[in-house]
Amino acid sequence: MTSNDTMTSNVTMTSNVSIALLQLQDTVYFNESQVPDSVIHYTIAAAVAMCLCLIGIVGNIIVCWFLLFRIQRNKYTVYIMNLVAADLLLLTFAVLVMMVNINTLVGSNPDFKGNAEFDTFLEIIYDLSLYSGMYFLTAISMERCISVLFPLWYRNYRPKKLSVIMCVFLWILGCTESLIKNLTCPSEDFRSQTPVCTGVEIMTFTLSICICLPLMILSSVTLLIAIKRTFRDRYPPRLYIIIIAAVFIFILSVIPINFLWFLLYFRRLPSIQDTLGLYFASIISAALSSTANPYIYFIVGRVWKQKSNNSIHDALHRAFKAEEDEKEDLKCEEEKTSSNTGETNSTSCNSDQTQSSNDTNKENIL
Repeated sequence: MTSNDTMTSNVTMTSNVSIALLQLQDTVYFNESQVPDSVIHYTIAAAVAMCLCLIGIVGNIIVCWFLLFRIQRNKYTVYIMNLVAADLLLLTFAVLVMMVNINTLVGSNPDFKGNAEFDTFLEIIYDLSLYSGMYFLTAISMERCISVLFPLWYRNYRPKKLSVIMCVFLWILGCTESLIKNLTCPSEDFRSQTPVCTGVEIMTFTLSICICLPLMILSSVTLLIAIKRTFRDRYPPRLYIIIIAAVFIFILSVIPINFLWFLLYFRRLPSIQDTLGLYFASIISAALSSTANPYIYFIVGRVWKQKSNNSIHDALHRAFKAEEDEKEDLKCEEEKTSSNTGETNSTSCNSDQTQSSNDTNKENIL
């Protein structure tokens, strides 16, 4: 019997060390005496993931505070606010997951009381935040795509409360998917590949890879075409760039995670080391996506060519500004550039900015 066969036999029977794999609804077991060199590698990977998550938590908390109290709300900031909440939730619970994994690897009490129940709770919340964030990103990219393809309908007939209704629905959808996945397919059924677990895995794969992923790619390509055709000689709306960048980074994390589910479920990974290595890679890539988003907002919102105020508030205000307001700002900038004195136009633009600030304060009071 080869070493891989021996390790697989230990995986399917018993072991001393276990790691909760949140995305797989399963616990991967391995004998610590057979892989002593790997323990330190997995511990380092968990520590790196924790550091990455903490950086993302700080960024998302800052963005969340500005969106709640300082930034004027519009139909897009509703989606962004919910996406930030999902990212913050995912990163927080990813830290807890990594702490459990480190305790399992090198802790003095890996099999603490209530370990299985706590792992299940972490799995449910983690999956909820991951799925909901994917749906929010798909929704905002599709809505922006529809506004480009059907501008008249979007401007005149779009329901005013559509953003709120969609966000509530997507939270419910993400919660339902997470509960179904974690409660109807326990570890024993996952290993046995029961018909219920097979149906759950196919459902999850279909929603993420076969539906959300093509929609995000299609909407991003549409926005790129719109940028090339419509905004040849001027800077495109910052929201377009935010959506494209966020979708691109999210795709890098969605693909390995979902293929990991399928590879593990249908037993296509050759060894337990490959399984655990891919697991930690998927956690880090998911954390990278949620960590990158708030910094994308700030980088896109900055004015790099001009010596202007680049505070966090101003950068986020520019990043999340409605397209109509951004067009007015671009018009003002063009008028300032073409004007010889620039005195009258500057006054006009400043008055518009003051009015926008007043509107923001009124919105916060309401």
